[in-house]
Amino acid sequence: MMKNIFILVFLSSVILSCKCKKVDTATKLEGNWELNYISGPKIAFDGLYPDKKPTINFDLKENHISGNSSCNSFNGELALDGNKIDFTQPMAMTRMMCADGEGEQVFMSTLQKITSYDVTDDGKTLNLISGDIAMMRLTKK
Repeated sequence: MMKNIFILVFLSSVILSCKCKKVDTATKLEGNWELNYISGPKIAFDGLYPDKKPTINFDLKENHISGNSSCNSFNGELALDGNKIDFTQPMAMTRMMCADGEGEQVFMSTLQKITSYDVTDDGKTLNLISGDIAMMRLTKK
């Protein structure tokens, strides 16, 4: 009996003293991200976004998403469930004339296909995934 109590106290102290750093994946999502890779188009990345790369800002406190498609700004409600993310929610978007060709359309249509996300352990890279394929990669700004 005494031995069991000792083991229980010892294990409790080990568990409570652990300085384990368990970071919620959603917490890592917070902040501004800049696109540096997009799957699909036959045009080179720099050809799609010659002047300005698309950005996404995640505001977890307000459950809000905003960003820029390389020309127009967008914002809407952030729809998260674990590592699942839904960009098919209605978003408000400005309607400026864009000289960037296909870049904006490729970015916005690819966002619609995203079903989940993954943030690397160092918190610097965000992969937006469709099924099991990483369709977009963004870096923390």
